Amino acid sequence: MRSEWISGRGVVVLSCVLGLAAVAAPQAQAQTFAVIYTFTGGSDGANPFAGFAIDGLGNLYGTASYGGTSGDGVVFKLSTSGQETVLHDFTGGTDGANPEASLIMDKSGNLYGTTYSGGVSKAGTVFMVTRGGKEKVLHSFAGGADGASPVAGLTMDNAGNLYGTTTAGGSSGNGTVFKLAVPTVAGGAWKESILYSFGTGTDGTIPVAGVTLDAAGNLYGTTSAGGTYGYGTVFQLARSKSGWTENILHDFALGSDGGVPYAGLVPNGTGGFYGAASDGGSGGENGGGSVFELTHTSGGWTFTVLYDLSGWGISGTFRNILLKSGNIYATTHCDGNYSAGTVYELTPANGTWTYNSLYVFTGGTDGTFSFSNLVSDKQGNLYGTTNVGGANGYGVAFKVTP
Repeated sequence: MRSEWISGRGVVVLSCVLGLAAVAAPQAQAQTFAVIYTFTGGSDGANPFAGFAIDGLGNLYGTASYGGTSGDGVVFKLSTSGQETVLHDFTGGTDGANPEASLIMDKSGNLYGTTYSGGVSKAGTVFMVTRGGKEKVLHSFAGGADGASPVAGLTMDNAGNLYGTTTAGGSSGNGTVFKLAVPTVAGGAWKESILYSFGTGTDGTIPVAGVTLDAAGNLYGTTSAGGTYGYGTVFQLARSKSGWTENILHDFALGSDGGVPYAGLVPNGTGGFYGAASDGGSGGENGGGSVFELTHTSGGWTFTVLYDLSGWGISGTFRNILLKSGNIYATTHCDGNYSAGTVYELTPANGTWTYNSLYVFTGGTDGTFSFSNLVSDKQGNLYGTTNVGGANGYGVAFKVTP
């Protein structure tokens, strides 16, 4: 089975329901799970795709793709007690609509993110929201060469410049990697530049995830399609004085290596990266995806599968994985005893990674289908969202204590 993806428009969920109804996964372990907020689908928002940013006090900041006064999504804050405050209510106009990405926070507490649609040309935006809830659109995508329909969150360098991807637009309509440069004068405009436009073949197409910076300023990411076999790539954009050069670090073949990576890359602490593919693995086309590592030596890059995820079709990790104390924590959105998704942990020992199920969603009031990245507070609790389910059917925010 080849995964098909349309940003937040029901295709992923449909595939899960049809393909995974009979698939079982390990039972949840004796962890602590709690729903900390249930979305009503009204002014508070509905159907969150992404996880959270977290501040030093443990407050959570996120986006809901729908709901709000106009039905076009919100930016919200959740206090440590689970009280929600809507910081911005998208109108579907020039301010943007349907945010699907997680937020990042600068040192002043300003939040940065993207919307999939809305903006001047209805092709999405990059926005900033202040602590006080004032939104500013930093860039409206025109839907052409400058990109369109961003799904991923942003990366910020030490100078405050922003980097991201779009799933469409660019020279071939297959997505871009872009940079937004900090204004050179106070109150000035952010300047967008396209660092790379994906073509139609071996260089990869349709980047769903964002990009990661290394210490030298090079960018790393994944594409969900394209490459030699058509099942996605891991790529590097190498920075030089003359511009940016793309290097393919891995071509997914939908075999034991996995395929169709929707998740981004996380540094492993030694110059390499961890990532996840949402399809393939040891089961090939019937696999549930893989968690992998890319290591770098003087001889080049080495790709290693750390763990095969169970399931059929696109049960694998969708968004970024979280590393904590050397362990990997992530969510899946289709597997588990109820085909409603899981929260899991991978722990390394003597070169082998061990799977531990932290929670299996039942598809009831606890939520269904987590496409979320996870964040951790100072006490080690993990937080994320489900896209649907919960008491009202519009998703929940949850907490897991490993």
